[in-house]
Amino acid sequence: MDVKVSVVVPVHNPGDSADACIRSVLEQSMPSEEYEVIFADDGSDDGIQQRLDAVAAVRPNVRVLHLGPDGSPMRARNIGMAIAKGEYVYLMEQTDRLERVALERMYERAVATDADILIGRLVNDQGPPSTVFDGNRERADLFRDRLLSLLTPHKLYRKTFLDAEVLSFADPGGRLAEQAFAIRAYLRAKVVAILADQVCCHVDERPESQVNPYVWGAELRELLDIIDFEVPAGRQRDRMYAHWFRTSVLRRLGGARFLSASARERAAVFTTLRELAVQRFPPRLDPHLPVHLRARAALLRAGRLDQLVVLAEAMRGTHLQADLREVVWDDGVFIMGLAVEIIRGDGSPIRFLPYGEDGLLWEPPVPLDGLRLAPEMADVSQAASRARFEVYVRHEDTGLVYFLPVACSMLRSRHRNGVRLQAAGTARLDVDSAALGHPLPPGLWEIHVRMYGGAHHARTRVTGSPLNCTGVLADYSKRLVIPWWSDRGELGVCVEPRSFAESIVLVSPGTTITRQREHVFVVVPVPYVPPSGGPPAELVLRHAVRREREVCAPALIEPGVPGQHAGRLVAKVPIRLIPRDGALAPGDWVPYLRVDGQETGLRFRVGMGCGGRVEIHESAAGPPAPRYPLLKRVALRMPGARNAARVTRTVQKRYLPS
Repeated sequence: MDVKVSVVVPVHNPGDSADACIRSVLEQSMPSEEYEVIFADDGSDDGIQQRLDAVAAVRPNVRVLHLGPDGSPMRARNIGMAIAKGEYVYLMEQTDRLERVALERMYERAVATDADILIGRLVNDQGPPSTVFDGNRERADLFRDRLLSLLTPHKLYRKTFLDAEVLSFADPGGRLAEQAFAIRAYLRAKVVAILADQVCCHVDERPESQVNPYVWGAELRELLDIIDFEVPAGRQRDRMYAHWFRTSVLRRLGGARFLSASARERAAVFTTLRELAVQRFPPRLDPHLPVHLRARAALLRAGRLDQLVVLAEAMRGTHLQADLREVVWDDGVFIMGLAVEIIRGDGSPIRFLPYGEDGLLWEPPVPLDGLRLAPEMADVSQAASRARFEVYVRHEDTGLVYFLPVACSMLRSRHRNGVRLQAAGTARLDVDSAALGHPLPPGLWEIHVRMYGGAHHARTRVTGSPLNCTGVLADYSKRLVIPWWSDRGELGVCVEPRSFAESIVLVSPGTTITRQREHVFVVVPVPYVPPSGGPPAELVLRHAVRREREVCAPALIEPGVPGQHAGRLVAKVPIRLIPRDGALAPGDWVPYLRVDGQETGLRFRVGMGCGGRVEIHESAAGPPAPRYPLLKRVALRMPGARNAARVTRTVQKRYLPS
């Protein structure tokens, strides 16, 4: 049977980080005789060669190439592509992980669309989400579908297309060499398709290594030469040039890396990039840039490194603030009312200057010597009119991202003789259709906001106090959905909590307390009470220091109204100013929820002062405290005993057989 897909993986001293990659490519749903895996080892000396040889000895569809050390994965990719037998070739890295159905689904989609290149949905656990995957595309467009934001090797290429176009990676080469390969492939392919409704590959955020600025400049020139050869002069070429001017030149003149570099390093970067700007990036590209990067471009061409540093310092800490104003349920749909604004590092809002009848001008955060942008270059009126925010959910474990429907509007207000821009609107989360028309998978989902606000863009988590702790059953799937807040006040949604206790733990930061004479009533919100009323529960409070002291109080669970009011878990706890068994006394107390004999830490603490005042404090949930025998508790209080016990456990764990 002919090979459908060849997977090429460059390998170099991965240690254990390649284990997930190896397992994922061997456990594909596609029959093993229909695909092959080519591991191209670049002179590793950590034992990975022997491990791969052992895999290849028992897997007929696995080949291992032993190459000499080269210092770059480019040669390994080139050789792997050259010897591949598959109809299509998929490129990935040693730390990536394929979903089990990835090759099967990507191949089917590529054949159905007759694609020269197919981009399967990528999930990045650290980086920002890509709007490329907001829907499937049979014929993707370079600009409309923002393909320039996906220039890594992770794609499925038709083998005959690679051979006919003689496509290969520059060797040696860095990240710009990868981008040069991708852009040449994009421009020459007849069909580029996107598979968005199936996660194909989990990728790690690759840290940007320290690159010699002269090598960086040389690679960027080669990339621009490719664009000059492939694209005629005009608007399309200018837009492509502006992309690399923004990402590969101007962004390197700001941020933490630029500011933390030595004066010598900054001068080397500045000199190289200024030469590039003067030779290859003319001022006609500046209208395609955000306004603050137009200022950087002007300072760069003027040779003002000192002012570039001043501007970078002034813009350090610029961030997005997304405040939750309202949380309601509407027929099983979670609706969030949001107020979003980009804020300077000192906490003040960004201000624009009024211009003409309804125009706005960007003003640098600090006066810059020798820089005065012409009004037409500082005008952000159109950008402000297009300002918006996006809301997306991100799975806490897998990093999977889906964008939500949003309705928003921009509000203008006066601020210190200027104009302040704020966005207000709502986002709707329907768990039955949020995953591109499919139900959201179970788990904890974070809620993020990204805003494009005239001159800047930024992203953040949605924050706010627990306004609504009630859960509902989704309209069609009847799965339980509840809102939850992190320990930093960040909003999320849990789909299908694993247990009744977990659902209470997630909303427990909303706990309140009421004092009545010699008792306090601890009221913990319960997002959803099943018709059966839920299992019997107890609230256990243990002293934070003297763990042997505990108070156990039966809890009464009162049902609420799903989608409107949360239920309540109410425990009546006696208090005493003088410590006594079974009563709360001065000190800090750690709460646990006991259900069916199992204890789960709640996400708050109870503090009682010497005068009898009882308060709720924020705290992360912790595991149930170990209950040691009395003799052991006494021994652990001896000086040095805990450290000795810790060392003994470490030695036993690492060096002694279990």
